[in-house]
Parts: sequence; C-alpha cells; structure tokens
Amino acid sequence: MANDKATERAIRAGRAEAAAVVGRREKVLRRRAAEVGRQQKALAAEQRKALARARGRAGPARLAPIAPRLQARAGPPSVAGVLVAEGDSWFDYPFVDVLSVLEDDFAFDIESVSHKGDRVEDMAYEGGQLDELTRRIEKLLRRGVVPRAILLSGGGNDVAGDEFGMLLNHATSAKPGLNEQVVAGVIDERVRLAYAFIIGGITRVCELQLGRRVPILTHGYDYSVPDGRGFFGGWWLLPGPWLQPGFRQKGFRDLPTCAGLVKRLIDRFNEMLLGLVRAAGMEHVHHVDLRKTLSSGPSYKADWDNELHPTRKGFELVAAKFNSAIAALPLP
Repeated sequence: MANDKATERAIRAGRAEAAAVVGRREKVLRRRAAEVGRQQKALAAEQRKALARARGRAGPARLAPIAPRLQARAGPPSVAGVLVAEGDSWFDYPFVDVLSVLEDDFAFDIESVSHKGDRVEDMAYEGGQLDELTRRIEKLLRRGVVPRAILLSGGGNDVAGDEFGMLLNHATSAKPGLNEQVVAGVIDERVRLAYAFIIGGITRVCELQLGRRVPILTHGYDYSVPDGRGFFGGWWLLPGPWLQPGFRQKGFRDLPTCAGLVKRLIDRFNEMLLGLVRAAGMEHVHHVDLRKTLSSGPSYKADWDNELHPTRKGFELVAAKFNSAIAALPLP
C-alpha cells in the first residue's frame, strides 16, 4: 500500500526531528564521556588506596564483592529481552498496566517514557518524549543491549474526554451517531499523521543509534463500555468518566446504543493503524489487534476497571497478546 503525501511528509518530519535529537545528544554524550573518564580515574585511585589500607587489616572474606548479593536479591537478569515503550495510561496506570505485567509475568526488562494522559499529538510534537526515548536507547547501548521491540500506545486521549461529544451528531438529529467527517479528521488525519511522525522518528533514531531498524508494535485498544465509571468511580477530582458525559450531552441514554458507537469508533481506529503499518516502508511496524481480548458482554466489569482502562485481569490478557506478538518477531 502506498503512503499518501501527508503521511510521507509526517514520516519525513519525524525522521528529521530524530536526526536533530541525535545531533543534540552527540554533544551531551561527548560531555558525558569526558566526565566518565574523569570519574574512572578518580575511582581507580580511590580503589588503589582502599586496597592498600585493606591489605593490612582485612582478610579475603571481608573484601568479598557485594554485587553478586545485590543481583541475587534483584532476581536473575532477563532472558526475554529488553523493551522500550512510549505511550499513554495503558502503559502508565496506577498499580498495574501492560508494561508491569510484561515485566513481572513475562520477564522482560522495560525502559519506558510513557505518561498517562498524553495525547498522541503530545507524544509527537510536544514534551520531548523522543529525546527521552533516545536517552533510554543510549543507556541500552552502553550495556551492549539491542531492544527486542519498541512498544507504542496512543490515541485514546485524543478521542475521549472533554472533546468526545464533538465526534457525535445529536441523537435527535437527522443523522444521529458518529459524525463521519469529524471522526475522519481526528482519526484518519490528525492521529494518523502524529503516529506517522512518531514512527518515522523512532525508526530514524534506531537507524542512527543502533545501525538497524527495531520492530515497533502498535495497538488500537478494545471495545470499552461507556457506563459512566471513572478512575475509582470518578468521584470528586478523580479522572473520568470520559465517554458517558459526551453521549449524554448529545442525547444518548441507551447503553447498548452507546456501546455500539464506541465499537464503531474503535474499529475505525484499528483500521487506521492497520492501514498505516501495511504502508510502504513500514515492514518493521506491527499492529497488535486487541479487539475481543476483553469482554464487552454482561461480565465486562471483570475485565474493565472503568470506561477506558482494564482491571488487573484485563491488563494480564492484553499483556499476553503483546507477549505472543513479541515472540513471533525475529531475534535482534
């Protein structure tokens, strides 16, 4: 599938930003290298002094290194590999999220620059996430590690929340439901171009820093139920709900009807990402389709903690899908 011109421009812009980031980081790394050299010399001198002092008053048992004991307490090193993640609350949620399950249950080591509440446009154009992601890749390089994959989560905050009602025509209008022109503008243009920018940037950072492309995994969420539940119920100043207020503003009261519209929106979002990753030059980008992973039927509350976020069980199901997708990738 060929890229449209706007998507190609977004990818080029992301690659150009990545080159600028790496250029800025090269200056930082030169300063860091000089400081590391200075510290190494100082440490070597200190160690020589300490060894000379210890020879006179301590036996070998007292000089036994502490590092193996610390490593034993922290657990064995990962054999599953290292993941780098950039994303929203599905990667940065209190108590449990996709990344914590991948670490704890599937033994990955993860470097994350994810931040709950971020829109995908924030990730692309604001906040320096690409700078921070580059810094994390540099840390891995210093350890001689190539990431197994880079995980990308975003877009939920671009369509949910205070602006969600803008995606809807009123329930009593001549054409109730999703406003196709607005949805196309948000998902097929705004979010798509932001994703293209991010993917182009991440790809270029890996090419410049690692000399290769690293697999990138995206996802498009699952069919949530707009039942009015926010974080811990959404009471007082806690976040949420993110969907029901918009439906009520536009005259929708029937939960099955609202859930059907959310399903259509999630399908549109996934179809956009599938189209993007199938485009030319995106062979290293893979889409993890999470639809129907979590229940949207009568027992949906076992999988959904609120309108947008899974329960622990739900995050475990989602993480298992990611683990299967990562297992299918070629080894670095």
